[in-house]
Amino acid sequence: MAATLRDVARLAGVSAKTVSNVVNGYPHVSDGVRRRVLGAIERLDYRPNLAARHLRTGRTGVLALVLAGVPCPDELAHAVLRGAAERGYRVVIEQVVPGRRAASAPRRGVPADGVLLGADVVPRELVDAQVAAGTPLVLLGEGRDGRCDRVAVDIAGAARDATDHLVGTGRRRIAAIGAHPRESPSTPRPRTAGYREALGRAGITAPPGYVRATTHHRRRDGYEAARALLAREDPPDGIFCYSDALAIGAIRAAADAGLRVPDDVAVIGLGGSEEGRYSRPSLSTVDVDVEVIARTALTRIATRIASPHVAPVDVTAPHTILPRESAPAG
Repeated sequence: MAATLRDVARLAGVSAKTVSNVVNGYPHVSDGVRRRVLGAIERLDYRPNLAARHLRTGRTGVLALVLAGVPCPDELAHAVLRGAAERGYRVVIEQVVPGRRAASAPRRGVPADGVLLGADVVPRELVDAQVAAGTPLVLLGEGRDGRCDRVAVDIAGAARDATDHLVGTGRRRIAAIGAHPRESPSTPRPRTAGYREALGRAGITAPPGYVRATTHHRRRDGYEAARALLAREDPPDGIFCYSDALAIGAIRAAADAGLRVPDDVAVIGLGGSEEGRYSRPSLSTVDVDVEVIARTALTRIATRIASPHVAPVDVTAPHTILPRESAPAG
């Protein structure tokens, strides 16, 4: 016979209401009680009846994580899954190709109690649809919308710090890979703005064409962009890549061109991905603490589910330079 909510309450030594609060992700439960309840849930293999809960409370215990162009989607998704499980939530993950119609993406299948949207540029159609439906929504990324909570890194600051790091290693010909194809030089997006700010503070003027646009942030895109840069008559001696995947591609392009990293060209990425730790040479990067982002975002979505009318907040998560072999500290 399947375990019931009352069975969980009895084993954990709490009330059925407390178990319900944990399962529904209410924020006002102590960590000790939450751990006891989650332990009992795991031990009894308790599975909430989503259909019954939806009829009774209007909630399903399901969150939607929609990813559209964030630099480290795998790490973020895993951090959200871990944090959501601790709160008794299930997560449906939807990956959206930027530019495609996505208004219904987070509502496919099981209705979601809330949506976590990771996107460099906010898809207005999607946000408008969720706001109109009254679905709690938290943004994870560069874009802002005053109607929603947002948890993100200061991405312009991260790009500035990455470029500063290259300057600090003695590099003066610093290129950038990963700009948006439709990015305007007069109104640069945050990564490009941070890169330019760092160069300006160092008194460096980048030659035309040193900022390379890519359609995607994949290793192949980084490889092709770096290969073109390194074939110039004035090749860079430092490259800031807008994601770790781009940076790993750039390192391979340098090796194929017969160049040594970091002796001939230093490379730094952004994202703090685990892959960069094991690349050869290991990748210097801006570490984005996805665990902090995920935990904070889940706290915000749980608060908004419980109290839909609380004022939206904007939370800035920390970032740290991790100097490794591809651009060791100067």
